[in-house]
Amino acid sequence: MPSWVKTGYENYTQRLPNYLQPMIIEIPLAKRSKSNSIAQIKQQEAKKILSHIHPDDYAIALEIQGKNWSTEQLSAKIKIWQQAGKNIIFIIGGPDGLDNVCLDRANEKWSLSPLTLPHPLVRVLLAEQLYRGHTILQGHPYHRG
Repeated sequence: MPSWVKTGYENYTQRLPNYLQPMIIEIPLAKRSKSNSIAQIKQQEAKKILSHIHPDDYAIALEIQGKNWSTEQLSAKIKIWQQAGKNIIFIIGGPDGLDNVCLDRANEKWSLSPLTLPHPLVRVLLAEQLYRGHTILQGHPYHRG
């Protein structure tokens, strides 16, 4: 990832309390070859992704066709997630998207935008929105809505 991604991501995650600290698990992209179809590549990636998700985790797939949430709706969801006491997993697919098995495993599907966003930008955007949602719950003036 470019240095601006690390800087942007850390800018927001360092502001979050310890109990909301995200952890990134990067899955290497499946090897592309003439003998592998996109469907096969997505299946290989899905297997690796799902190996990191436990049955009791609450998984949210970032999916262009998922539901759009306002920042206020995200903040309300953060409150519910905290009260449930489960690990929250955000699943970000590879360049070809997520395999259906990952989408089926997800408890929710969230669309950050109808635009196709580059992965580095998604990482920073997600961190910022989690921070923003947290500040709403804390009554912090960061979010001026």
